[in-house]
Amino acid sequence: MRAYKATDRVIDKVMIRRFMIRILAPVVVIVMLLQGCSSQKLSGAGDSPQSVEPGRTMEQQEDPIASDQTEDAEQDNEEKAENSGTDDNPSDSADEGKEADETPQPIDLNEVKPNEAGRIMVVMFHNFIEKYEKGDKAYTTTFSEFKELLHTLYDYDYRLISMEDYLNGNINVAAGCIPMVFTFDDGTSGQFNLIEENGKLEANPDSAVGILEEFNKTHPDFGTRGTFFVNLGNQTFGSTGTLAQRLEYLIDKGFEIGNHTYSHINLKTEAKSAEIIQKEIGQNQKKMYELVPGYTFVAFSLPYGAPSKELTKYVIKGEYEGTAYDNPAIMEVGWDPAPSPFGVKFNPLSTHRVRSSGIEPVDQDLGWWLVNMKRDNQYVSDGDPDTVTIPESYLEHVNQEMLGGRTLRTY
Repeated sequence: MRAYKATDRVIDKVMIRRFMIRILAPVVVIVMLLQGCSSQKLSGAGDSPQSVEPGRTMEQQEDPIASDQTEDAEQDNEEKAENSGTDDNPSDSADEGKEADETPQPIDLNEVKPNEAGRIMVVMFHNFIEKYEKGDKAYTTTFSEFKELLHTLYDYDYRLISMEDYLNGNINVAAGCIPMVFTFDDGTSGQFNLIEENGKLEANPDSAVGILEEFNKTHPDFGTRGTFFVNLGNQTFGSTGTLAQRLEYLIDKGFEIGNHTYSHINLKTEAKSAEIIQKEIGQNQKKMYELVPGYTFVAFSLPYGAPSKELTKYVIKGEYEGTAYDNPAIMEVGWDPAPSPFGVKFNPLSTHRVRSSGIEPVDQDLGWWLVNMKRDNQYVSDGDPDTVTIPESYLEHVNQEMLGGRTLRTY
């Protein structure tokens, strides 16, 4: 019986694919290195890519991006024949090969079908446990389910990028791959905690970070990226090592830290003034400066929900005891994928997220979107971070002021 319940509906396809990969492992590795992600995975996904806010029907909510059938592009890799003879400087050949590998290769748009105006899933995780016995089901994931999820996402061409790279449009994944952002709220020990091994502090293998690091050993192109939204006034990431050591471990490994208020206050019911909001957000940033000097939170995640409209501006920007904060992005408790950073609907101050599937999966959680989200509507990379490639029909959905010097290509 498979552990990750939310993807049971697509698991037969994944198992068949994984079986074939194991049989043809050497060939598959070579092909993946040359071509990046396959353009065919997810081609049979459901026909309903639109998102629906709770309490609203599809007819009541306009889909931010039209569903268009587009033509694709496959990777065009040219191999140069080497002249026989003595190599006087083999290191030069190695360097040339390395430089060639780092240069984006031309792709066949009829195979890859890049769509960099498509939507990106920013996934929201909370609790991780070994075995579920009682308690919250909506926001709790077992370690075994998380392990299975990573395999499923990899098989479906998803690759991790950082929150900062998403916000800046600096998306550098292989052609045909689909970027995804992991976010973790509350700083729970199941997400990450340290253990001491041979006198050295390491990530507990029985934690989301430990599992992700282990998975990356055999799937290095998947990435180890994610943003942890923490409350530094509460217990954060277990108790082994100092809090500064725990935070520095994550930062050194390429993870990001975000603001989630100092004590996880309910901004809707408890934050009745600008002073309270600024204290909760500013005090958390002030504490972060004390623990990791110079580190500014990359974004802010709303605990429970936003305050009144009159106080929202203090969530974005404010000051507490001489410590200023300015949140470039605000994460909402979400239900649908976020727009492309080059899209006309892109609004980092209202970043939608997809809730990870809990013990009991529900509609519009991650497992639901994996089945119902068309590949055509997702951000499919062209493999070149300096270009933005889209189907001609998506041109009206691109905010060209957000290109930041990148070349826009249509097909």
